Amino acid sequence: TELRCKTLSLLFVPRLARGMEIFMKAIVLNASPRKNWNTAKLLKSAAKGALSTGAEVEYIDLYDLNFTGCRSCMLCKRKGGERCHCYWKDDLSPIIDKVFTADALIIGTAIYLGRPTSRYFEFMERLHFAALSYDDYSNYFKGKIKVAMFVSMNATKEFYDKLYKEKFEEYAKELEMLNGEVNLYPCYNTLQVADYSKFNMGSFDESMKKTAHEENFPKDLKNAYDIGKMISQ
Repeated sequence: TELRCKTLSLLFVPRLARGMEIFMKAIVLNASPRKNWNTAKLLKSAAKGALSTGAEVEYIDLYDLNFTGCRSCMLCKRKGGERCHCYWKDDLSPIIDKVFTADALIIGTAIYLGRPTSRYFEFMERLHFAALSYDDYSNYFKGKIKVAMFVSMNATKEFYDKLYKEKFEEYAKELEMLNGEVNLYPCYNTLQVADYSKFNMGSFDESMKKTAHEENFPKDLKNAYDIGKMISQ
């Protein structure tokens, strides 16, 4: 099945059951502002892997949506209220509902200043708080969602391992609130732009960056495909 992307979201294949075989539902969230660059390419490859299993796949660019982080309205903590649901009326609340009813979450972010993007944090605030009990700090969510988290960066593997790895493993661990296995995939030393000569980016050797990209990024795309396929089976 061909993967085609629209601005907000795209529903690919209907959820089906043939005999005893149940086809999964996967949500793919791009938390990078760039819709056709490194993070997006990894996610689209993972989405194709999920599609290859017959899964129903929805791809969403979070930067196209109108939302903020948690507003602390406390409606998700109201007695008798619906759990694992964000009541705030904006574009993200229905996405949170989709995540909590999915079988797999595939999410990606670029690394900005050593952290995920602001859009990633806003999403995680809302997702996590909707499922957090303020009675005993337990988890309202009782389902099980498998997760793949992709992070792309300009940094080399050596730099990531030294300064970023521990932090991003902690970020990935936060997704364990979905009660499924969490797979973290770092993608190193990516190209920031197609032509470095047009920018004041003298700290980087364009030829070395392009050589690393040509050697490694196709492998990253293949690995992303395999991960998308694995968590959607």
